Amino acid sequence: MRRREFIKLIGGAAAAWPAATRAQQPAKVKRIGVVMPLAADDPEMQTRVSAFLQELQQLGWIDGRNVILEYRYGAADPDRARKHAAEMAALAPDVIFATGNSAVAPLLQAVRSVPIVFAIVPDPVGAGFVDNLARPGGNVTGFAMFEYGISGKWLELLKEIAPSLTRVAVLRDPALAAGIGQFAAIQSVAPSMGVELSAVNVRDAAEIELAIAAFARIANGGLIVTASGLSVIHRDLIIALALRYKLPAVYWQSLYTKGGGLASYGPNATNEYRRAASYVDRILRGEKPADLPVQAPTRYETIINLKAAKAIGLQIPQTLLVRADEVIE
Repeated sequence: MRRREFIKLIGGAAAAWPAATRAQQPAKVKRIGVVMPLAADDPEMQTRVSAFLQELQQLGWIDGRNVILEYRYGAADPDRARKHAAEMAALAPDVIFATGNSAVAPLLQAVRSVPIVFAIVPDPVGAGFVDNLARPGGNVTGFAMFEYGISGKWLELLKEIAPSLTRVAVLRDPALAAGIGQFAAIQSVAPSMGVELSAVNVRDAAEIELAIAAFARIANGGLIVTASGLSVIHRDLIIALALRYKLPAVYWQSLYTKGGGLASYGPNATNEYRRAASYVDRILRGEKPADLPVQAPTRYETIINLKAAKAIGLQIPQTLLVRADEVIE
């Protein structure tokens, strides 16, 4: 071999070495921030997060292998929510998955560039989280739970269950735009149904107990429990009070009826966690939140608990039982 050809051959091989070395390097491990509204040991929270992780695994993301998940729990506490948002900003993960307005709102203030995928958020446009559903804009997208208008259906369902009702206490979190929005939607249909509304704040257990006890002193009352992290945290107390005072109650999610509440109408939350995993996957693979439209639930479920109805001495109309997606006996 001539000297010039030999040098050319060696030089070409040397140039290829870095490329070959890069090809042998393992892919970068991605990092996902997970900000949840309930405590880590809450059974409902464990079910939902497990569904999210299972879907991620189906999409090829294995915790501890090619992705690391950083968890923060209990964001229904405003101070803790701000703390978690600051921690996520410092961690700068590849994407953050957060659920509920109480977790998402502080994140949007603290995190400007990290992509955020949300779930279980009522009316994200009304809350100011996205510009519009088709083109979210910015660094956030996800899965809306419902628009505020659906809140009126809770009152319709309550009146169908107990037609004689003239008074309804609406449990809401006044610190959230969603709490105000849901109450306003119920208020807009209340006059046509001959119902007077009272607002009950869900800031702490003592406030809830005192307010419901006072409300129950007058007959023909019922409850509507709107969507918020605090209403989920205090769900056992709220269900127990409704049964104690024999108040017909409609809840925004099935975890209440499955926990002993009377009736619920809303999306399947666990399924929304699975759907959120698909957007996390797409962002990890290079897509932008601004290009992923906000999606609505694919199905709303009506669930009736006959045990609760019997406990408060209520007969559920047969027409409603036939329409219900699930009847707990």
